[in-house]
Amino acid sequence: MSGTSLDGIDVAIIDITGSGYKAKINVLTNHSVPYPRKVREALLSISNANTHTSEISRLNFLLGELYAEAVEETAERGGIPLPTIRLIGCHGQTIYHEGQASAYLGKKVSSTLQIGESSVISERTGISVISNFRERDMAAGGKGAPLAPYLDYLLLRSRGRGRVAVNIGGIANLTAIPANSNTDKIIAFDTGPGNMVIDQLMSRITLGRQTFDRDGATAAAGQIDPKLLNKLLRDKYFRAKPPKTAGREQYGAEFVSKLLDTELSTEDLIATATALTAESIALGVRNFVMPEMRVDEIFVSGGGAHNPTLMGMLQKAMNSIPVLESTEAGLDVDAKEAIAFAVMAYETAHDRPSNVPKATGARRSVVLGKVTPNGPNGNGSSGRDRNGTSETAHSDSRAPVLAASRNGASHKARPTVKNTLKRQASGSKAKAAAR
Repeated sequence: MSGTSLDGIDVAIIDITGSGYKAKINVLTNHSVPYPRKVREALLSISNANTHTSEISRLNFLLGELYAEAVEETAERGGIPLPTIRLIGCHGQTIYHEGQASAYLGKKVSSTLQIGESSVISERTGISVISNFRERDMAAGGKGAPLAPYLDYLLLRSRGRGRVAVNIGGIANLTAIPANSNTDKIIAFDTGPGNMVIDQLMSRITLGRQTFDRDGATAAAGQIDPKLLNKLLRDKYFRAKPPKTAGREQYGAEFVSKLLDTELSTEDLIATATALTAESIALGVRNFVMPEMRVDEIFVSGGGAHNPTLMGMLQKAMNSIPVLESTEAGLDVDAKEAIAFAVMAYETAHDRPSNVPKATGARRSVVLGKVTPNGPNGNGSSGRDRNGTSETAHSDSRAPVLAASRNGASHKARPTVKNTLKRQASGSKAKAAAR
């Protein structure tokens, strides 16, 4: 998977033992493969944009090829024989996501579309693939996002401390987990823009020479424009109650064009956009989390965790509540969403649900994803049709899962310190897989 930052394909290979919230995860290796510039530009041109169906179809199959190559490259670099990987979980590239139903041809419809053809991945690697995780949650009345709360609860829940997990990718989202609670008490939603607005501004201002604000240096050199920031924070999305989800539809090219029309200096514009991310996350915590639970600490993952200017602004906005990298809780900042989709694929392979209805608004827990089987007879280790989806079940509790996912800047992963998530090897950026 690549996220809304569109920076490339991230792969991690992991071992999973156990099941559900008692699962143990061991990250074996990870690697990131950047998108070629022309591929990234092509993806931007079809993301929430008027385009031609031929472009979508071609990119769908091209991404399947690129994902398969990324899997093979990661396995080779990690010294892991490809045949030992049992299952690939691939989220794909989102090109449109509308979690809130809108009127369309006489019906109220919500929809989402991820591309990266699973049949191509399976055929090239010889491994069964689970893909298209969001659709089933939406069919059950959910918004299809956020899905990471399943992993957040698995790895970050605490008996004595109320924790908020924040992931700052293209879009920022949070999962709030009260001390000593079950998933019925989780609060989770997309807070608004993460790196997306900053990245687009940098790319357009520099004509593509810079695609993100490295180390937050540009923002640090500027001054926040309080009038513009206050205007942006009056966006009704920030006041809307969870569950809610955001994307390029709200914070894409049109939004960025309006910011460029303000004629602020580059440094002041990037500083203000960075403050928008920090303040909107803080608003989400203050308005929708703190009235419901005590917040003892906030753990940040995703590409935004590598931006010290953004992290400093978030810490200032949260006052005395510690804002820490998720590595402090044993979860590599670049690995979370990838691992999340690996775990969800593993649960799907065992016919177990992995959405969190309290987070997405779904009516019930459902098994996520669609299976593209592969095996000696082209059927995977076993296959049967259930609710319109072929499913693969493994008798071995160590059924491996591999998934490609996202995140912002290159970063060498640190060893984890938590028993639930063990780390043996690191790469520039982690994302999901199980072996």
